[in-house]
Amino acid sequence: MSNARRPSPASGPKISQAMIAWLPFADAASTELPLRQLLRLSLFQFSVGMAAVLLNGTLNRVMIVELSVPAWVVALLIAVPLLVAPFRALIGHRSDRHISALGWRRVPYIWFGTLLQFGGLAIMPFALLLLSRPDTYPVSIVAAAGAFLLTGAGFHITQTAGLALATDLAPEDKRPRAVALLYVMLLIGMMFSAFVIGGLLIEFSTTRLVQVIQGAAVLTMILNLAALWKQEARAPERTKPDPDAPTFRELWGDFVRDGRNARLLTAIGIGAAGFAMQDALLEPYGGEVLGLSVGATTALTGAWAVGALLGFVLSGRSLARGGDPLRIAGAGMVTGVAAFLIVVFAAPFGSPAMLFGGAVAIGLGLGLFSVGTLIEAMNLAKSETAGLALGAWGAVQATCAGVGIALGGALRDIVTWMAADGSLSAVLATRATGYGTVYIIEILLLLAGLAAIGPLVGHARRTTTDLRDSAGQPFGLREFPT
Repeated sequence: MSNARRPSPASGPKISQAMIAWLPFADAASTELPLRQLLRLSLFQFSVGMAAVLLNGTLNRVMIVELSVPAWVVALLIAVPLLVAPFRALIGHRSDRHISALGWRRVPYIWFGTLLQFGGLAIMPFALLLLSRPDTYPVSIVAAAGAFLLTGAGFHITQTAGLALATDLAPEDKRPRAVALLYVMLLIGMMFSAFVIGGLLIEFSTTRLVQVIQGAAVLTMILNLAALWKQEARAPERTKPDPDAPTFRELWGDFVRDGRNARLLTAIGIGAAGFAMQDALLEPYGGEVLGLSVGATTALTGAWAVGALLGFVLSGRSLARGGDPLRIAGAGMVTGVAAFLIVVFAAPFGSPAMLFGGAVAIGLGLGLFSVGTLIEAMNLAKSETAGLALGAWGAVQATCAGVGIALGGALRDIVTWMAADGSLSAVLATRATGYGTVYIIEILLLLAGLAAIGPLVGHARRTTTDLRDSAGQPFGLREFPT
């Protein structure tokens, strides 16, 4: 007989209550969509997070530092996948109306998106290695751009249709929390992938780089197939078109006639660009200025993801208490200003710890800003234009982020060239000057975003009950375009 102490009968409910209280959206499961099935479905978000770490984190440092590719080329390559992002609302609308002889709406989009993502990752390492050979430079740029475009288009399509499938499977009152749980899995995938990929690339070699990227391609196929397996039921009614369904053009026309949306979208665009200009520079900054290894700089993306997850949790708890979404977004921009100041001063102090702290703070600010503006966009629309409101949110955010990434790389190269050419004073003729210029511009953009969003704060302020009611609204594909 064992004398081991057993938990009291009341400990089970207490543990469950603690999980629901502290874990973000732990109550997303339902009878129709059990937690095990929901977690299996969320594996596609893990593969998307892995691709995001490779494209936005590891590869930009490898190309700039190890392969000596100009930063403006790297920034443009990283921005290429974002060309697909503005069309996510249209992709979602098409999958909502997809006519299939097998009665599937989401499966074809997830499957072809997975194939595109796999193909892009499979050819990417060879295209990148060609960039280090001057005699093949024009061809290598085209090949690398094609690989980035395939990968980006793949995970945008997969993620869009996958989130839609989650909303199809979850009951109406659980849809916001189910989709939010999938977003948390995206951040977890980014953190895990950043640390694993960083560990594998501590001892960098071109062979190891090929192995890591192609291993990620194979793992993408495995994860997405596991996520998709027996999730969507076949429905005969989906084999016939609905002639009375509103078109995308009609829904968009109804949305843009609301003039108040312009200021919010302006603030979203400025804030997105302000946070995104450093996306292609943070890891090269750590490698070139502070001398960090490939593994250490890849961990910066993991630190950013930790901050983003923390921002997501804090914003969720604030909204549950009736917080104003725009105040949360404003707090995110203020946090971003402080974060970029920390990153700027990491160079003169020679402090990797400050750089990692700044990366966490950048993620925290972006998480607060993204969730706050997303919830505000949800609250703007109370009719069938709700999907277009969030589609516009995603399109503006992605487009401005892409422009910000491209401009950030170009500005870094221009200022660095001026510093090396002697056009600047001796005090500014350092490797950190180009990076610091971009970070200062990001601070100014976030301050401009605060000025744009300020007049909207407190306007038609919602009560706690209103916010909770909005959380229970349908939260389908077009309601979550990012």
